[in-house]
Amino acid sequence: MLIKFLLSRQNALEPHMSKDTLEYHWGKHHRAYVENLNKQIVGTELDGMSLEDVIIVSYNKGNMLPPFNNAAQAWNHEFFWESMKPGGGGKPSGELLELIERDFGSFDRFLEEFKSAAATQFGSGWAWLAYKANRLNVDNAVNPFPSEKDKKLVVVKSPNAVNPLVWDYSPLLTIDVWEHAYFLDFENRRPNYISVFMDKLVSWEVVSKRLEIAKARATKREMEEERRKKEEEEENSEDEAVEVYVDGDESESE
Repeated sequence: MLIKFLLSRQNALEPHMSKDTLEYHWGKHHRAYVENLNKQIVGTELDGMSLEDVIIVSYNKGNMLPPFNNAAQAWNHEFFWESMKPGGGGKPSGELLELIERDFGSFDRFLEEFKSAAATQFGSGWAWLAYKANRLNVDNAVNPFPSEKDKKLVVVKSPNAVNPLVWDYSPLLTIDVWEHAYFLDFENRRPNYISVFMDKLVSWEVVSKRLEIAKARATKREMEEERRKKEEEEENSEDEAVEVYVDGDESESE
């Protein structure tokens, strides 16, 4: 895991992210979310669930339960660390680049949209690149793109601890725009931090791998839905056949 590597070599992302920022961000914030969450859920129905399931259940359709912020922030930060690598940045390749160019027009246009989302998130929060494959309906929260096609890449931003899991999207990349993520290195120059993150730190290999997983997940869900639909049709067909048979018996008895 990248976070273990970073904790063992806390200057690994310098000069783009300083050792001081990493120590402060992990030691004061990320670790606190993890420790507080463990205290909150011990002995409850959430204990033993995956972190993703804890997030969705505790989001509670927007009426957030107490564990949500700690659960989501613990997940968001782990995802954030894994989105980076020493010597990152540049441009992706393969299917990821093809989908970016298809859905945003060009890689440069995607960069503009992602940087704008991160820069304009009011107050604390996150900006995300996500794969949207939920066929428009979302049970847990209001879909940010209800009229958009599915099976496409989207850029979204979220306040505080909220992440795309609650919209049933598959996150691929994130940047933390809480002030503690950049103030020691950039003071209040959030746009500079965003540019350095995208140009020097992003691990496109990790993002590509997440895209593969997201597409496989969407395919599996489609297959499961088709199977359920087929089973329901067969059950309905059997019910109709039984009903016809009974009617026949009744007419013969008369």
